Amino acid sequence: MSRRTSSMASSNSKNGPPSNDGGQERQKMLLGQENGHFSMVKFLRRQVLLFPISNLILTVGAVMSVFSSIRYCLGDPSDVGNVYAAIGLSWLGGWFDLMDGKIARWRKKSSLMGQELDSLADLISFGLAPAVVAFALGLRTNVDHILLTFFVLCGLTRLARFNVTVAMLPKDKTGKSKYFEGTPIPTSLSITMFMAFWAYNGWTHENLPLGVFAEGSLLEFHPIALLFVVQGCLMVSKTLRVPKL
Repeated sequence: MSRRTSSMASSNSKNGPPSNDGGQERQKMLLGQENGHFSMVKFLRRQVLLFPISNLILTVGAVMSVFSSIRYCLGDPSDVGNVYAAIGLSWLGGWFDLMDGKIARWRKKSSLMGQELDSLADLISFGLAPAVVAFALGLRTNVDHILLTFFVLCGLTRLARFNVTVAMLPKDKTGKSKYFEGTPIPTSLSITMFMAFWAYNGWTHENLPLGVFAEGSLLEFHPIALLFVVQGCLMVSKTLRVPKL
């Protein structure tokens, strides 16, 4: 993909939002023409030139957050430094996710590949990473796993629906959607604030807030895991509309 393909075409209508349909069609054509075993590597190299570095940092931070949680699981449970690192990397990803959108609108550039990469990075940073932190801190029963998986799947569904319906949502004069349907997936960072507080106070593993329900049975789970269920339901809500700032 060349740099020229990223330019967004302006709408001829006075009140209509900017349109990039022509640029996206050209991106599809050029992507389909990529040949050779290493053509995708070349394509991604050109993507780095096209997109803000914030997109790359978001992806790297998301993966490193997951690794930090795993390192905590393999180390001393009383040493919560890796938990803080995992949560901090997720918040760093939230900052760069915000800046990525602002920079893209400022540069008036977009890409189909970039949109998909951004959604996948969001799923890891704001869906999978918080769930892995929760697992590391002690939400490890079978039912806990189901509840955390539900949360991640809600994040996946929310991102997929956004990609499909964003073109149909009402726009302002700049072409930006006026509201979100359901809470945006970065709002899951609010749960990581709670988990950082738990780690600071030593409320981990057997000391998790609200204790354990049905301990020793197949239905054993930590009621605090329901926070993730609530957050997941808010993300996939069709009637909840959150105004964009």
